[in-house]
Amino acid sequence: MFRRRLLIALSVLAAAAVLEGLAAVWAVGVAEQHVQRGRVASDIQRDFIELSATKQRLRTWVSQRLLDAGADAQTVRQLQGDLRATLDRLGQLSDTAVTLDDSAESRADHLQRREALALLARSFADLERAVNEVEPLTTGADARAAWQALSLVFDRAEDRDLRLLLAVSMQREAAAVQRERAAADATLAWTRGLWVAAAITLAAAALLAAAHFTWALRRPLDELTRGAQALQRGELQHRVPETGRNEFTAVARSMNVMAHELGEHRSREASARQQLEQRVQDRTAELQGALDTLRTLDGRRRQLFADISHELRTPTTAIRGEAEVTLRGAPKPAEEYKAALSRIVQTSKQLGSVIDDLLTMARSDIDALSLDRRVTDFGPPLASALVQASALAAERSVTVESVDLPAAPLLLLGDAQRLAQLALLLLDNAVRYCHAGGQVQAEVHVVQSTPGSPRWCELRVRDNGIGIAAPDLPSVFERHWRSDAARRHRADGTGLGLAIGQMLARAHGGLIELASEPGRGTTATLRLPLLPAEHAA
Repeated sequence: MFRRRLLIALSVLAAAAVLEGLAAVWAVGVAEQHVQRGRVASDIQRDFIELSATKQRLRTWVSQRLLDAGADAQTVRQLQGDLRATLDRLGQLSDTAVTLDDSAESRADHLQRREALALLARSFADLERAVNEVEPLTTGADARAAWQALSLVFDRAEDRDLRLLLAVSMQREAAAVQRERAAADATLAWTRGLWVAAAITLAAAALLAAAHFTWALRRPLDELTRGAQALQRGELQHRVPETGRNEFTAVARSMNVMAHELGEHRSREASARQQLEQRVQDRTAELQGALDTLRTLDGRRRQLFADISHELRTPTTAIRGEAEVTLRGAPKPAEEYKAALSRIVQTSKQLGSVIDDLLTMARSDIDALSLDRRVTDFGPPLASALVQASALAAERSVTVESVDLPAAPLLLLGDAQRLAQLALLLLDNAVRYCHAGGQVQAEVHVVQSTPGSPRWCELRVRDNGIGIAAPDLPSVFERHWRSDAARRHRADGTGLGLAIGQMLARAHGGLIELASEPGRGTTATLRLPLLPAEHAA
């Protein structure tokens, strides 16, 4: 409501100011037209005076010529040029006067001016011919008759007195000058009166609007101020009167709702305090449970260190024992030394594998891995891994079937050495958890869900070994975790292989998935993103 009233008041004041400005611009334009017309009339009057003066100087020259008193030809040519130039200016000014004021009351003046200029132009043409024919009087010539003849050319034309014509023209233009000046003064006086009246009217309207809004806003503002002070003092039961239908009523309603909500908040705060105490007790119990969990984890950490110590101690003890037994006693045949050294090499390889696994898992995040990322064909690293896996499988009487790679290169962004390590890890896991005489199969496929979607390379490694129980599948990627079946089948494992593999796969933007049936084998699927076909090209 107040917004609308204020908008209307401001709009009225703005409209009045715009109207005043438009009226002032119009009045100034009218006054400017009067000034221009008066300037043109003044220029015409001045040229008529100049025309009369030039004509009089030309008369003087003619008298000097008749008397042969030193009148030269250059002076008469200059005076005749001045007459023609003045007549041309008068013609142009006459046209300008018609353009500026073509009203009915001015048309008579325009017509008289044009007739006078036409007559003057004809008379000056005759005068020019007569002047050019003037010669000095000879001895005995009638000077009076010659002068009277020339005076007729100067003063009369077509039975009209040129002196009277010039005088009437000058009076007419002087009257026009006075008329236009008076009109301009009247217009400016009217404009000043308009400005003064409009200023007084606008000031009075602004004062009335200010008084009205001051009176209308005082009461609601006082009520809102009292309500805010009451809320500041904490008197939440105070309510601001909601009278009328305006913006202040909406503010009062909001303040009353806020006071009501604050009161309810106080009551809720008391109950929340009690709930908080209960939650503190519950949280304390949770923290105690977390402490117990930490103790359990600490026990597992200690067990991990014990396992690592055992894993490192057993191969080193075996190496030392084998060497001591071989060196003890009398010299032996070379075949016994070679057999002992072969056993030491085998145990050293096992020790090196355990150390590599522990060093790899010491890096806590994927970014810490040193990867030489570049566009790489997955085929050669996979072939290298298959060769190494076949050698390991031969030692355990396990067969690794060959892999048919796709004809097109399997281009991806990765580290060839790490990719070979990742493929060998999956193949080695499959070989180690197979029984003697078992079989490991590897397959490579390019997968694309829909045309235009990303392409994936899938390496599936399938064995017919001991398998993994369903409850154990979620834990196989945890560090140092091994199932009971795995410990029984292979006691020297560290539980790091799959954790390292998953870390390497994710570092290349892929992942490893397992599917298994206890006693029937496990299928490990490695999925790696391939580069788009256009990038590969």
